[in-house]
Amino acid sequence: MLSSADRAVKRTFDVVFSVVGLCLTWWLILAAWVIASVETRSNGIFMQKRVGQDGRLFTVFKIKTMKPVKGMESTVTTADDTRITKSGALLRRWKIDELPQLLNVLLGSMSFVGPRPDVPGFADRLTGEEREILSLKPGITGPATLQYKNEEALLARQKDPERYNREVIWPDKVRINRQYMQEWSLKKDIIYMIKTITG
Repeated sequence: MLSSADRAVKRTFDVVFSVVGLCLTWWLILAAWVIASVETRSNGIFMQKRVGQDGRLFTVFKIKTMKPVKGMESTVTTADDTRITKSGALLRRWKIDELPQLLNVLLGSMSFVGPRPDVPGFADRLTGEEREILSLKPGITGPATLQYKNEEALLARQKDPERYNREVIWPDKVRINRQYMQEWSLKKDIIYMIKTITG
């Protein structure tokens, strides 16, 4: 479990490296925003309410990689999802769409490493000891994210992707995130970040 000192170290790391990250990638974020704006014919920044620390909602920032398709309202995305734009497929592949979340990290609503922030209907419905993961800030990456780095392809192979996500993937992510919380160290956070960057 994270002590107060652990949380202070984690937050200091987040602030320092989110500033560094924004300074290094602002031009890439700007270029991706322009491309996404042109292709979707809308603001290229995607903003959505997600469940954050202690179950509080916050606004997550991403580059927009999907366009509305009539009749498709699912929050579950598969690899062959027709809503994904041409540029969006590339941005998602290289994780460029995630870069605006550096601002979330700087503002304190997210951390570099932690459970991925979900839409309402998952984390906010946790009960019992599983709710302990809500004491963590959601992360850009983490052990569960790395474990399911091919999640969209996995879901595309299922007859009922939403049910598979709800009954198989989500419970396993909860297990992984609880273990991450119980065994936290800054060294492990850095390893998760390196693995994310290197693919």
